[in-house]
Amino acid sequence: MKRTLIGIVVSDKCDKTRRVDIERKFAHPMYGKIVTRKTVCHVHDEENESHVGDRIQIVECRPRSKQKRWELVQVVETALDIATHHHAEAE
Repeated sequence: MKRTLIGIVVSDKCDKTRRVDIERKFAHPMYGKIVTRKTVCHVHDEENESHVGDRIQIVECRPRSKQKRWELVQVVETALDIATHHHAEAE
């Protein structure tokens, strides 16, 4: 069973490669405060269909390069959709 994660694209400068941040929140083991950490994944995007700000679903795959171990499954939400959703909530 391959792991699937959802993250936000933070860089699309390279051809067929995206840099994705995956945020996770957890309680600090000693103090109990909720802490936010992020994991950076390099993702293979064959069709260059995702762009900065998009929320995408990724899945584990064989190593494609030194850093790329993930590939794009689908674009869950585009940056434009996210912006309009947040704008509508603010009003």
